[in-house]
Amino acid sequence: MITTLGNTGLRVTRIGLGLAALGRPGYITLGHAADLAGNTDVASMERGAHEVLDAAYAGGVRYFDAARSYGKAEAFLGSWLDARGFGREDVTVGSKWGYAYTADWRVDAEVNEVKDLTAATFRRQLAETRELLGDRLCLYEIHSATLDSGVLDDREVLDELTALRSTGVFIGLTTTGPEQGATIERALEVGRFDVVQSTWNLLERSAGPALAAARAAGIGVIIKEALANGRLTTRGDVPELAAAARDADTTPDAVALAAVLAQPWVDVALSGAATVPELQSNLAALALEVDPGRLDGLVEDPDVYWETRSKLPWN
Repeated sequence: MITTLGNTGLRVTRIGLGLAALGRPGYITLGHAADLAGNTDVASMERGAHEVLDAAYAGGVRYFDAARSYGKAEAFLGSWLDARGFGREDVTVGSKWGYAYTADWRVDAEVNEVKDLTAATFRRQLAETRELLGDRLCLYEIHSATLDSGVLDDREVLDELTALRSTGVFIGLTTTGPEQGATIERALEVGRFDVVQSTWNLLERSAGPALAAARAAGIGVIIKEALANGRLTTRGDVPELAAAARDADTTPDAVALAAVLAQPWVDVALSGAATVPELQSNLAALALEVDPGRLDGLVEDPDVYWETRSKLPWN
């Protein structure tokens, strides 16, 4: 189903595809190594990414989400767009700046990515993104803005973002951590953003009121980590979720995604699928009606949730 992303006018679909697990051999999604099955050379991963992108497009997905720190995700997305001849009239493409990928294609790197939300990093990474995605870039977001990063009060960064917006690229921010709500509220006060992308799932719902306020203000809302990095799939083994899935004759991931889509303030929920079967299972959420209240018992304290996430192993 095609909808619009807040007041941007960008045409998106209720489920989009995030490329965090498709562009690099190491990631924190449960079972990521099993998904790749040893096929971690660049050529194999590009083929795998294209297969998932093709399946997503065939399944109706029209929003695709990358980042500078997702390894070669922007390159894989760009080569897929080139091969299919797709432009802005065919798909909506978003990406992010602020983290640099540092793992050098290893799965055992001590440091996988480094955060730097300065204006100099913005300028460098925007040029890199432009080289790979060209004028198909529709949305560019601050990657993991937080209050303590100071980025929302950095006049130079804000002016750079505003200048980018004047070229026809919408601007946004993504949030992370137990203080997501406060970060979103500050972004609303700043008033320059078109889109916010945040974590909301059956385990971590604390950003909900702030996201509802953002959507009421016309800001587009994208939900990431709807499956809690695999914790809300069969790999996470959550009995209550598994029971709800059996009752609906579907999979836990589909129920979890449908619960996100049931929120009236959500424009797009991202699938982070790394394989075609995972993507197809995720897309089943579009045909479900789920009452998230049935699963209120899954809610975790935000500090506990984010501490658990911080301990998830890369692969």
